[in-house]
Amino acid sequence: MSATAPYAGPSPIRRPVAAAALLAALVSLVFGLLLAGAGPASAHAALTGSDPRDGAVVDTAPKEVTLSFSEAIAVGDDSIRVLDPSGKRADTEAEPRDLSEGGTVRYGVALHSGLPDGTYTVAWQAISADSHPISGAFTFSIGAPSETTVALSSQEAGGGPVGVVYDIARYAAYGGFVLLVGGSAFVLICWRGGASALPMQRLVVRGWLTLTAATLVMLLLRNPYTGSGKFADAFDLAGLQSVLDTKPGAALVSRLLLLGAAALFIAVLFGTYARREDEQERKDLTFGLAVGGGVVAAGIAATWAMSEHASTGIQASIAMPVDVAHLLAVAAWLGGLASLLVALYRTPDIGSAAVRRFSAVAFGSVVVLAATGIYQSWRQVGSWSALTGTRYGQLLILKVALIAVLLAVAWFSRRWTGRLTDTAVAPSGGKKKAAEENTAPDEASDEVAPERAAQLARQRAVLTATKKKRIRDADPERSGLRRSVLAEAAVAVVLLAVTTMLTSTEPGRTEEEAAGGATAATAPAAGGPVNLSMPFDTGGQNGKGTVRIDLDPGRTGSNDLHVWIDGSDGEPMDVPELKLALTLESKDIGPLPVVPNRLAEGHWTASGVQIPMAGDWKIDVTVRTSDIDQVTIDKNAKIG
Repeated sequence: MSATAPYAGPSPIRRPVAAAALLAALVSLVFGLLLAGAGPASAHAALTGSDPRDGAVVDTAPKEVTLSFSEAIAVGDDSIRVLDPSGKRADTEAEPRDLSEGGTVRYGVALHSGLPDGTYTVAWQAISADSHPISGAFTFSIGAPSETTVALSSQEAGGGPVGVVYDIARYAAYGGFVLLVGGSAFVLICWRGGASALPMQRLVVRGWLTLTAATLVMLLLRNPYTGSGKFADAFDLAGLQSVLDTKPGAALVSRLLLLGAAALFIAVLFGTYARREDEQERKDLTFGLAVGGGVVAAGIAATWAMSEHASTGIQASIAMPVDVAHLLAVAAWLGGLASLLVALYRTPDIGSAAVRRFSAVAFGSVVVLAATGIYQSWRQVGSWSALTGTRYGQLLILKVALIAVLLAVAWFSRRWTGRLTDTAVAPSGGKKKAAEENTAPDEASDEVAPERAAQLARQRAVLTATKKKRIRDADPERSGLRRSVLAEAAVAVVLLAVTTMLTSTEPGRTEEEAAGGATAATAPAAGGPVNLSMPFDTGGQNGKGTVRIDLDPGRTGSNDLHVWIDGSDGEPMDVPELKLALTLESKDIGPLPVVPNRLAEGHWTASGVQIPMAGDWKIDVTVRTSDIDQVTIDKNAKIG
């Protein structure tokens, strides 16, 4: 029922064709504008580089470790930890230094002096500017790789039982917001008589209770969600205070304050407003409630916009109000749909005029959703590869498909709406007869107690309502409308769940950028280590030996190179000079020179050896054993 205009007479051919054309145009615009491209838009921060790099082997211990990120992050004392091979802290345990400059976001931690050789683990955890926790770990080695006893938790930041409960609260908060705002808008705009209907009041109040409870849970769990992952820390006052100093914490507190104003709005809507009988007074109160309620609803929606995806990246000043409009349109459409479903199943009084008014509201909501959704998709995805190759893009495709299904079901609802009529409860004669029966003289009427009279009145009211409901339920058009609206609501629940998942998923554009940065800093997943053994003979005294080469991880991108030279006796052999060159003859690439550094007797190493593309590479090794004795040997190796 959502994407349809108010009923204006039957048109069995043109309206379906127009609706289909509108849907096709909207979908085409969404996916077409994804290709427009733009400057970088960020949401979840991602590690884009480090010094030392992941897997690097350095000759001497660095003074500090630095990490670069794709966007601004919030860090604490333990956001970056460096652990030695035995698991002890190798950093000074001070708060990371902000080394950011220009558009580069970089943080560093100082290391203790005199660190021994071995493999060190860098573990980091921070909070993205869009409120989501992020974490990761990598290793580097001093001197040479070694065994390490460090065992990091496999649980990602924001995971575990606390993460599950927090995510449930996030879903519940969106659901409560939709019911609260959509249900209230449905009563004010579409069916003012619903203010006196107990099922409608329960729907809106339950939406308010759900949103309030979910917000309290998220506020209490925010500290363990982004930190320890332990429920016990939910009531840590110091942790709660630190949460209140953050943007997400301030947004949650603001939401609770606005929900206090929303409680007053609900009390007036289903109290004073429902009892107003004077038409002019009711119109004035409707205007006041619409303005006040609209401000509160926009404020609650803004608590999401100011703390999640819309608040970071390009054009944040435009993205946040667009996000508010998007959330309000979702609430008006899906919350109104839930309200219509309750009205059709639980109340006998809703008429065809209210249903058609909701059709108009839903149509306007879909137009707003299409416009704001196109902008959000362009901002967060930006390319076909990100649309199809990232989880965010795939969820977005699913969301658009669900909207298409919802609009298709809504078209059937629209047809039932066009046939809907308001059936009288009973013929006038029947009403008159019932009235005569209820007012017939009764010898004992004067002796009936007030309590008994009130009981009889309630029974007659229930009987009348039941009779009205039975007559309306027997209407085939109303029954068909109920079934189609129920199908719409079922699809809408799935759509709302997918929308909520999108808010906690790294946008496709950022994921692709982070993957590109990771390729430059480390290496993609394909390939494997390259191990070569090459005998040589320079022709001079002690000029025979064997060169052993390890290229790890043996993929395109950055690699670590280790070279060992063994003499004819199998013992490590030092030489005055060692050089390497890599050539991909099939692509006319190279020779790419590599000059490794001596690490120990008979052992040389080079880090950050770049392999630009996969292929059958020729590795030339030049060994000089004296001032005049030198030889160059080569061997091919498949890399990548």
